[in-house]
Amino acid sequence: MTTSVGFVGVGNMGWGMAACLVKAGFAVNINDSRREIANNFVQQVGGFAPDTLRQLAETSDVIIAMLPTSAIVERVLAEGDDNLFAGMKPGSIVIDMSSGVPSVTQRLAEQVAALGGTLIDAPVSGGIPRAKTGQLAIMVGGDTATIDKAMPVLSAMGTSVLRTGAVGSGQAMKALNNMVSTGGFLIGIEALLIGQRFGLDPAVMTDVLNAATGMNNSTQKKFRQFVLSRKFDAGFTMGLLAKDLSIAMQVGRETGTAAPLSAMVNEIIVSAQARFGSNADHTEMAKLCELLAGSELEAG
Repeated sequence: MTTSVGFVGVGNMGWGMAACLVKAGFAVNINDSRREIANNFVQQVGGFAPDTLRQLAETSDVIIAMLPTSAIVERVLAEGDDNLFAGMKPGSIVIDMSSGVPSVTQRLAEQVAALGGTLIDAPVSGGIPRAKTGQLAIMVGGDTATIDKAMPVLSAMGTSVLRTGAVGSGQAMKALNNMVSTGGFLIGIEALLIGQRFGLDPAVMTDVLNAATGMNNSTQKKFRQFVLSRKFDAGFTMGLLAKDLSIAMQVGRETGTAAPLSAMVNEIIVSAQARFGSNADHTEMAKLCELLAGSELEAG
């Protein structure tokens, strides 16, 4: 029998992820707060678009939430006149693929368990291109047996499915990953600015970094593509990045871990968000570095 998957949230990332599930042969039920988006997905890709969240839950073995925040996940699960809990069947698996707050997700997992289901968290990394190709890195926290059952669904969307521990641990790992990624981006941009003022070409510097020990994801996939090109359209907003870093800092506070460098990175992103807005592309944080340095990067 074909596993039916309910997918809530077909935004920039969700569309590609849900499309991979359709391609893999799952019966996919689509829901989005914008009804026309769900209808467009069904027309262009396939699947079904139930009228309500309740109907989606009633017809799905696995329910995926790919939403911006834990607050929205909670609303979709349990609040209002129409929600997933109203139709969720015993034995259902709920996969929270949002970059959420671990403590909130743990509370939601308890509520799902009380209804006879199981919730695991499985945030993703890789951006829109890898969402479309099913090559995401997926960090999964939760019950081992449940993850085993969900593995065919997860594997249709990601080539690296990494088990991180108990429920909520995937989201903690995602936030910490984005902290490390942001730190690598910022120090790399500062190095390019220093080098350019010295007389080095930032494009040449990027090539050297990628052949040497300074290489990181940003030097490989962001500097030439989105900063030196001045496109700043990687597809992940400053607001979402700021949210992820705030989650990382919250985990640090809850565990009593001193993190001065992380705090500095977080403050830079808070400043960049205030300067350029929540909807600005996250790569525009390079512009704040440029403002501080008093010069703009140029590709020779």
